[in-house]
Amino acid sequence: MATYVVVGLQYGDEGKGKITDVLSAKSDYVVRYQGGDNAGHTVYVGEEKFVLHLLPSGVLQCKGKCIIANGVVVNPKSFMREIAQIEEKGMRTDHVFISRRAHVIMPYHILLDTYREEEEGGTQIGTTKKGIGPCYEDKIARVGIRMIDLLNPEVLAEKIKKNLKTKNSLFEKYFEKPGLEFQEIYEEFLAIGEKLKDRIVDTEVELNQAIHEGKNILFEGAQALMLDIDFGTYPFVTSSSPSTGGVCTGAGVPPTSLQNLIGVAKAYTTRVGNGPFPTELDDELGEKIRKIGFEFGATTGRPRRTGWLDLVSLKHATMINGINNLVITKLDVLSGISPLKIATGYKTEDGKIIDYFTSSTTKLYNYEPQYEELEGWDEDITKVRSYDELPPNAKKYIEFIEKYLGINVYLVSVGPERSQNIIRKELF
Repeated sequence: MATYVVVGLQYGDEGKGKITDVLSAKSDYVVRYQGGDNAGHTVYVGEEKFVLHLLPSGVLQCKGKCIIANGVVVNPKSFMREIAQIEEKGMRTDHVFISRRAHVIMPYHILLDTYREEEEGGTQIGTTKKGIGPCYEDKIARVGIRMIDLLNPEVLAEKIKKNLKTKNSLFEKYFEKPGLEFQEIYEEFLAIGEKLKDRIVDTEVELNQAIHEGKNILFEGAQALMLDIDFGTYPFVTSSSPSTGGVCTGAGVPPTSLQNLIGVAKAYTTRVGNGPFPTELDDELGEKIRKIGFEFGATTGRPRRTGWLDLVSLKHATMINGINNLVITKLDVLSGISPLKIATGYKTEDGKIIDYFTSSTTKLYNYEPQYEELEGWDEDITKVRSYDELPPNAKKYIEFIEKYLGINVYLVSVGPERSQNIIRKELF
């Protein structure tokens, strides 16, 4: 048995897609276990750029099967668009399947998400307005529509009618917006079910059998731990658990089956959307990092907020996830910047220095990061493929991270291409 889990350790956009793509070449299964098409995973194949929102990032290289598991909320229209885009470029998609238990994002979920974000005086979370949160709400409220329901006309009709009764009342009476019509939605999603019926399967059965047979299985998360519904900067979080623990409920596999827990973090920090960001650089240097690192959301195109590496939040993320293999991406972006700062603690409002992440998002806004300074390097490292070839100060930067977290960095990414990696040990 060989299982691998790839998770983000910051606020998303760490480069998980590239790492998953690299590891998927040797995987029998690549499994996406949470989130929806609010994710944006960018993978480069030569000069070709692929931006994947719902499909597993391993879809381009995996010779086995790619699974969208039960913990994912699926916009089937987005799914079909991504399938078509990949097939147009001459790549196969007949190995992609969706769990029967995965919940379906409906048109009313997207409208509800949009109206909430646009509501004057409301708490703007900074969502992608893709309907992710409202779909998870219906799942927890036990009124959700699952992929298997698209194959049962009577069940589908009953569930849509019941949901429209409450959703239309909300749209019309609270948001003062027009309601939605049953027949159009019903016919559209019944037709979608017919198109996708051969891809809708009991994925948890097959995955557990594959584990039993000792297959290589790669589990891929979206978003990241600092956006986790429980352990992130609530309420500025996503609606699922992008943690390694989320694999168990999101794919239907036991925790005893998870072995190689791979955490991905940038050499600095970025965040899209609202919420606290202690090490944010809202200045010329922050803009420089944004331009060099091309820090714009893969899903929305929004400029990412940029800042110094925050080891306090990173320690929190590695602890919750139980990370035993660390990946540092975009080290090349820091070339030419000196000194470099790394946050190793926070100064609280009463002057106390702490080195743990607080559960109080309100207090976090007022915490002052405490930095260690390291000398930078000027060399272009994008062509470096061996750790020994890195400039001394670049190695000191990596080793500082390792010492603070007590975890070895197994891979350093120095560019967006598949080949731009410094691999310090082989996991497969």
